[in-house]
Amino acid sequence: MADRPYTVLSCGMSIDGYIDCPSINRLPLSNEADFDRVDGVRAHCDAIMVGAATVRNDNPRLLVRSAQRRRQRVALGLAASPVKVTVTNSGCLNPESVFFTAGEVEKLVYCASPAVPATRARLEHLATVIDAGPEVAMRWITEDLHQRGICALLVEGGGSVHTQFLTADVADELQLVVAPLFVGDPQAHRFVNAGTFPWKPGRRAPLVEVRQIGDVVLLRYALSQACDEQVLRVAR
Repeated sequence: MADRPYTVLSCGMSIDGYIDCPSINRLPLSNEADFDRVDGVRAHCDAIMVGAATVRNDNPRLLVRSAQRRRQRVALGLAASPVKVTVTNSGCLNPESVFFTAGEVEKLVYCASPAVPATRARLEHLATVIDAGPEVAMRWITEDLHQRGICALLVEGGGSVHTQFLTADVADELQLVVAPLFVGDPQAHRFVNAGTFPWKPGRRAPLVEVRQIGDVVLLRYALSQACDEQVLRVAR
């Protein structure tokens, strides 16, 4: 793991494994207490990543919410919020998205080679567009992030991005929040897509913590040897 950041996957899902619902604009999969927990994780990381679909559909700010946590980061010589990172094959990103306009932090866009020229022209000075090769690969991206000084990476989805990290075996910890509701809509998106995952009957992911947070439950899984107790404590 020395050549890539310590990587935490973070996701909220329904009891039946869905992360959204086509009939609801914003599916309530968390609560204020859990939002604050995630904010604490963000504050301890060097970068936050989401997929381009999340940028388009959810328009996330991806900033540290707590003023106290922002001040603590600044006191350490860091930006108030971590670097923002997204990944795209098509380069179809709106420069007016708050991903690009909110926060005085660095924004990185990893883009498949064919779409790089148009994406750089579209985003101009809003973000650094990085040529990620003909097909975007998470292992290469994490290695490039590490070379840019990113030692701790928080991945907040969506399903395609989580699937790619897990199938490539380049995640160290999974923080999965289960909300007390069902979606039951086959048109909704699940936490992960189909794929070949390293964790199976012969290699079970160790469950390192179960925590009730109001009406949701946090499940934390160790996905690599790097996910030892010391690192887990820091990543809370």
